[in-house]
Amino acid sequence: MQHTDITTALADLLLTPGLDLNEAVDRHFAPDYRQRTDGRWDDRGEFLAHIAHLRTVVADGSVEVHEELVNGHRYADRHTMTITKTDGSTVRMEVYLFAEFAPDGRFRRIEETTLLLEGADHDRDLGSAR
Repeated sequence: MQHTDITTALADLLLTPGLDLNEAVDRHFAPDYRQRTDGRWDDRGEFLAHIAHLRTVVADGSVEVHEELVNGHRYADRHTMTITKTDGSTVRMEVYLFAEFAPDGRFRRIEETTLLLEGADHDRDLGSAR
């Protein structure tokens, strides 16, 4: 079985113009998906709202994975997401992520903590903004 990974998921969610949001989410996230970002839990519907909002803010970006580990149905990584916003400003966030895969290889649960490396103070909440 093939597992998804954060680079592919983020590319489909935020960096592939024209890819339908629901199709992108269905590729990488199980129906019972939930996510905790900086202490805040979201169910799949709230996650969809978050990504829909980000799609209005993000013009371009890239993901650099520094470390990645897959062990059975567990996944962990440390990555930096660099985003160019539609207003031309840049945001860089380092993310520490722990996840669980569903039996089909999609993410079932992600728990992450974000660290703002570059950007305005209000960008600190970009990881959970709606």
